Amino acid sequence: MAARARRALGDALVSKISKKCLAVGRNYIEHAKEMGHEVPSSTEEPFFFFKPTTSYLREASPIRLPDGCEAEHEVELGLVIGRKCKRVPRDAALSFVAGYLTCIDVTARRWQREAKARGLPWTLAKGVDTFLPMSRFVRRQEVQDPQRLWIWLSVNGERRQRACTADMIHDVASLISHASRWITLEEGDLILTGTPSGVGPLQPGDVVQAGIEGLVSMQFVCERDDGTPMAAER
Repeated sequence: MAARARRALGDALVSKISKKCLAVGRNYIEHAKEMGHEVPSSTEEPFFFFKPTTSYLREASPIRLPDGCEAEHEVELGLVIGRKCKRVPRDAALSFVAGYLTCIDVTARRWQREAKARGLPWTLAKGVDTFLPMSRFVRRQEVQDPQRLWIWLSVNGERRQRACTADMIHDVASLISHASRWITLEEGDLILTGTPSGVGPLQPGDVVQAGIEGLVSMQFVCERDDGTPMAAER
């Protein structure tokens, strides 16, 4: 019961307290290659982009896909910050982690390509509502080494992505240290650590499963977003 209560508290950190999600791009060599990008070096600074908290999605709710966006899945290890920090040394970085999640960085690929071609930011391609499905919270104490985790994703029972976090170009501690140099990280904030190769399309009706082997799994259904206006809550 105590462990369950701690997980519930961790889930609340993300669902109720989180102010931002920082996501790193091109953090696995094979993914950089499959997207036709130059492979970054571990000596280079990682680059980050934001996903809004309104894109956060919990199980039992569908991933809603707008028409014409060419949505694709990107499974990632997510980490949740446990306490406020700034300019964290790499060797102290993991002490600021409250726990981990499996996350899917859903991306509107056509919108992203069009923005890149015009030299414009691609915030919209990453920030659509429901474009960050996530699993339940896994406490830091349940993870012996965040660089020895296997993350995976399947669509309609077909395995599409599976990789070990040891293959990251910038490891978890380095990402926290780099991000906190310039941006104050706060309790509940989420950092996405990049996706391995195997990204692919999502269509209405698809059933998406993902997880961290031996720790947590999740399942979501994709639906078409028909664009129906929604009244604002009072």
